[in-house]
Amino acid sequence: MSVPPISPDDVFEHITGTFAGVVPKSTWGETAFFYNPGMALKNGTYFATIKEKDGDNDRASNLDREGSWRLNMGVRKETFVSLFGPPPKRPGKGQIIEGPWDFAMSDQIMPHPVYGWMGWLAVISPTLSTWDQCKALIGDAHERAKATFEKRVK
Repeated sequence: MSVPPISPDDVFEHITGTFAGVVPKSTWGETAFFYNPGMALKNGTYFATIKEKDGDNDRASNLDREGSWRLNMGVRKETFVSLFGPPPKRPGKGQIIEGPWDFAMSDQIMPHPVYGWMGWLAVISPTLSTWDQCKALIGDAHERAKATFEKRVK
């Protein structure tokens, strides 16, 4: 018996319904979530995205497959390190990070294939079995964004 995936709409509703100061913006086949209470900054601080199709510089997850989409989360460095050790080196332009991960595997939390070097995490089509961990990581990313935002508006 397989565990059904949650939907991008579920993630959207969770983020916008749970966290204060969130501004969603949709472009290029993805919805980005910024922390920007009161629209104090032009864009705010980016902390999560829902990506629903491959892009020119990001094809490693094979998101053009039926039913595939990816949740991306910009967590605190300590969180990334606790899960995967030090972030990998920045990849060359148009390349992906080096490591043992299968970036097309569904329902596995792993470094982001392009932005893992910045401490971003990704999971393709998470199911209910990983959703609680994803929710905690989204909360961590939101906290990181709040701290960055506060430094930027001082």
